[in-house]
Amino acid sequence: MATFIGYNSINQYKKFTLVDFDLIKRDLINALNIQQGEVPGRPDYGTVVWSYLFENQTPTLVEMITAEIQRVAAGDPRIFLNDTQVFQQENGMLIQLLVSVVNGSTAEQLAIFFDQNTRRATYV
Repeated sequence: MATFIGYNSINQYKKFTLVDFDLIKRDLINALNIQQGEVPGRPDYGTVVWSYLFENQTPTLVEMITAEIQRVAAGDPRIFLNDTQVFQQENGMLIQLLVSVVNGSTAEQLAIFFDQNTRRATYV
């Protein structure tokens, strides 16, 4: 597996370097925190999941959310999304992802909470 090196200043005080899967997770959460169309010159970057938060959770809506998460994950060539599960929560939505690194041998379960009140996606 190749080594990925990047930088992060969110909740970091001394060490700003991230490598490998930590960097991939940070890049994924950044993409999920940006509403689609907010980045100038990149209208497809970000997600429309935020517009689904206040909708009633129906099987059709779950399919739309799953397709949107797969679209965002497909924008990162370093990862492959194996499974997605959507759970309605009291103040938002919990999405569990089974993510594996391309050319890697392991998969990791990620739980991302989309909070209606703070309008932020965070790892749980």
